[in-house]
Amino acid sequence: MMLPGWYGFGTAVGEMGIEHLRPLYKTSPFFRTTVSNMEMVLAKSSLAIARRYSELVEDKDLAGAIFANIEKEWHATVEAILALTEQRALLERSPKLMSSIRLRLPYIDALNHLQVDLLRRRRAGDDSEGTSRAIHMSINGISAGLRNSG
Repeated sequence: MMLPGWYGFGTAVGEMGIEHLRPLYKTSPFFRTTVSNMEMVLAKSSLAIARRYSELVEDKDLAGAIFANIEKEWHATVEAILALTEQRALLERSPKLMSSIRLRLPYIDALNHLQVDLLRRRRAGDDSEGTSRAIHMSINGISAGLRNSG
């Protein structure tokens, strides 16, 4: 999910109003770059996989409540970025980057699913060296696949 890269932006845009931020987006290279970075991070994120990680939390009510907030903010942020950039889809104006991300995501997704299973094993008491090594390898693989945002 890479929460620190985008969380809160959708709410902030909703409170400020898109009409106030669109001129800033058009005139400020810094703001455009910030929005572009958020767009890329969001394009690499997966709510379905994030939900699997949230299932590792023992307190299901707490996990559900927190994940509902994350999901709501994810959608608000995507909508805000699309409105600011005047696109219909994330990275619509960066087809090469989107293609690169789409090619890598199936491998990253598989590693994330494996990592969730490995973490579940660890939390169930499997303290073996093999499990520890596999967790570290999955972390490294996911990070390498995400490249600049991993």
